[in-house]
Amino acid sequence: MSSAAGCTTNYEEEELKASNNIRRPLDLIQREDILITDIKVTPMSYVPEDGLPLWGVSKYIVWKTDAALVEVFTDQGIVGFAEGTPYSNPMEIKKFTDQHITPVMIGKNPFDADYLTSGGPWREYLPRAAWAGINNALWDIIGKAKGKPVYQLLATDCEPRHTMPIYASGGVNHKWYEDGETQLIEEALKYKEEGYAAFKFRNGTDWEHGNMTMEKYLTVLRKLREAVGPDYKLMLEKHGWSFEEITEQLCPVLEDLKFYWYEEPMNQWEEGSIERHLKIKEAMPSVMISGGERFTNRFQLQQWIAEGAYDIIQSDCNLTGISENWHIARIANLFGRLQCPHNWHGGLTTISNIHFVAGAPNGHMCELNQTHNPFKEGLFKDPLVVVDGYMSLPDKPGFGVELIEGIAKKFPWAPGSYLKPNPLISS
Repeated sequence: MSSAAGCTTNYEEEELKASNNIRRPLDLIQREDILITDIKVTPMSYVPEDGLPLWGVSKYIVWKTDAALVEVFTDQGIVGFAEGTPYSNPMEIKKFTDQHITPVMIGKNPFDADYLTSGGPWREYLPRAAWAGINNALWDIIGKAKGKPVYQLLATDCEPRHTMPIYASGGVNHKWYEDGETQLIEEALKYKEEGYAAFKFRNGTDWEHGNMTMEKYLTVLRKLREAVGPDYKLMLEKHGWSFEEITEQLCPVLEDLKFYWYEEPMNQWEEGSIERHLKIKEAMPSVMISGGERFTNRFQLQQWIAEGAYDIIQSDCNLTGISENWHIARIANLFGRLQCPHNWHGGLTTISNIHFVAGAPNGHMCELNQTHNPFKEGLFKDPLVVVDGYMSLPDKPGFGVELIEGIAKKFPWAPGSYLKPNPLISS
């Protein structure tokens, strides 16, 4: 059969899959004669008609949510679609793609995705977002061309999972200048009633404005645990606390309350960050540390994985692309780490991440943003839904979903940053 690079091998697909060696998916897929003819990026936004914020955290409110639809067209009539992270500004992604990606991708074969789309500087998120969106869309094309779901193609060394556990990701609407404690607890109980087995939350609005302290916060965490019960999974995402506050005050309480994980407690880019993460782990032996959503490739994550600074790797396909995240998952699996991608945006991001994690040997759960966001359910003819905390993957070729008609007209682009100062705090 032919490999992704076009070379012939003496191995049959069954023999390769039975091998103890980890094989790249495109080494196991018969290459098709198909060429890229065009690429289109459509920036989209949703702005609530009532003008109310979608959510808020710290000193800011979010007044709109964005999406960056990437469509890759081919000479065989197959169209693949996905997105790169909208945090890089969909209009800027469009400009970068039109100028730097489309001209060099025309006439290329999507089956060379691993080689064509690994470009872009490591720490410059705009090019990485643009290239990641292309990579994900190419995988949609490959799946459609082969008549198989993407997650089945990715599972070269494991059995693919047809359903994935989903955790409720929220905790961005409790306001300490109101009754933030009650708001947070009621939100957690709502997700539990809906069938989710796990809830991740952030730390609410600005602490100084809301007269919140670490001592008060720890009391809130204890009340939250009491409300949801001893077996419900609770996860906390980071706050700008000092290393001493984390290790001496927060970690003992997270350990005592049996939190499931603590996400990105410290800035990962600062010198000595791996060592600080390892010391935080020592301060809460049974609580896992998760992180890695801002890393773009396996080389940035390798030391974190090898030393165990992260128990759960959260690299996101809308920044890495599926091809690179496949490698990250295999490195993590070799060291006994779990894979649980960051997945905060809408359905275009979810569809890539859910296929990725379902085809990973260490796939653990997938995040799902719980804020009001029509991009989660409103882009596909058959919406992605969660039932009792699980999402079933489509069994159709590629990503297995179709876009609605008139998508750009329904969600016209609204310029500007999605963040605005919270007027109740800034005033």
